[in-house]
Formats: sequence, structure tokens, C-alpha cells
Amino acid sequence: MHGESSTVRCVLSQAFSRMAWYKHWFGTRYYKLLYGHRDEEDARDWVEAILRAWSLHPGSRVLDLACGRGRHVRWLLAAGMEATGIDISEASIAEARSLMPGVDLRVQDMREPFAVERYDAVVCLFTSLGYFDTIEDDRKVFAAVAGALKPGGRFVLDFMNSPLVLRDLVKHEELEREGVFFRIDRRLESGVLVKCVIVRDGDVEHHFEERVQALTPRELELMAREAGLVIEDRTDGPDLKPFDARLSQRFVLWTRKPLA
Repeated sequence: MHGESSTVRCVLSQAFSRMAWYKHWFGTRYYKLLYGHRDEEDARDWVEAILRAWSLHPGSRVLDLACGRGRHVRWLLAAGMEATGIDISEASIAEARSLMPGVDLRVQDMREPFAVERYDAVVCLFTSLGYFDTIEDDRKVFAAVAGALKPGGRFVLDFMNSPLVLRDLVKHEELEREGVFFRIDRRLESGVLVKCVIVRDGDVEHHFEERVQALTPRELELMAREAGLVIEDRTDGPDLKPFDARLSQRFVLWTRKPLA
């Protein structure tokens, strides 16, 4: 791979598809290779943390928003929850359905309303917000979540601590997974964290791009309040340590829909 020239090719090749980069990237085997090492242990830790924080009883209805291949759904089901997963990637939902036949898994844009006061809890984990073009799109997600929750229901959002991530940004990285080589170039572009992923699989080279709005904790809290949610806690990851703006890599926002 050749440094800046590869980065430029990646930017040019992805310019046409920025509106829906997540549709092209999430369903690929390369996405799974790059991030799959985090899957099962991380998903179990998250579900255990959520159950500890909220004391959800067996049979509670829980929605996994942007569920991907269903890793959190599997652990929610194992814990006795009535779990549903939605994701915009058809390929991810197809794989999740093959692994969990009969489970309620749907292709759905999380900006669109998906239920009315049906769920006891909604979870959105692993920085699955901020993929769209404007903050107004993110507000739509919060509004859809508030509408889907029962009165008294809970919503947890796991996001990066954007100011810290940008301060410590690793601009270039190369790694290997199962014989596939990845070069990752990161930059900030008009408030959006752009990750250019160049994949070399044998003699074939692929180019993908991730674009996530660098939303701050303050912006996320404001959107939650605008949707009518009450903030209950802020933590750093699934170990439930208090959030520290100077040190925490993650910003986890725990909220509740008022009873009335």
C-alpha cells in the first residue's frame, strides 16, 4: 500500500456513496474481520451491565437498535429477554436470521418510527449513531426511540468520547486479520470523523469508508432531553465506571422515558 496515494484513491472511490456508506461496508466479510474480535465477549459484558443497571425481569421487551449481526440480541435472549433487533444492512440482518431463526430481526432505518410504546428498554451500542448527514437525522433517532419506549422505559446509548478520541487520533494504522491486510487512515472533516479503510486480500484491493459525526457528550445529552428523555447516568463502557471527560474513551448515556 502506498500512503497518501491510497488514501486519495479511497476518498475518490467512496465519494459517490457517502450518503449510504454503512450499507456497503457493514455487511462485508472485511467489516467482520476487522471488528469481529470485539464481538462475543464485549456483547456479553454489555448485556450483563445493562441487566445490572436496570434489573430487567425475564420476558422484558428489549430492542437492539443497529443490531448488526445480532451479537447483543443473542445474549439478551440467553438472559431471558424478549429481544428484537433492527438494522439498515440487509446483509447483516440476513446473517443474524440464519444464526437465530424465528427471532424478530428486521431491516429498518432507525430514523423512522418503528413502534409505539412497545419496549421496556432500547439499546444502541458500539457507536451506532452519527452515521447520517445532519444532526437533524440524529434527533430523529432519539424521537423514534422515545416513541418506541413504554412510559418508564430505558434507553442506553454507547458512543465514543469524541473530544478525547480526536485529541488522541491515530491518523494511520496497518494491521492483519487472517491473512487480509488493512490500512486505516483517519481524519476530521467538517465535524465528521472519517476513517478510510483500504483492504488488500491477496491481489485484490478494496476501499471502504466510515463517516461518523464527532458528536460531543453535551450534544447527545441535549438531543436526549429534546426527545423528552430524562438522563439517569453517564458511564465509561460496560464496567459502569463514572464518565470522566478527560480520561474516558467511551461516553455511555443512560436515560429514561418519564411515566407521564
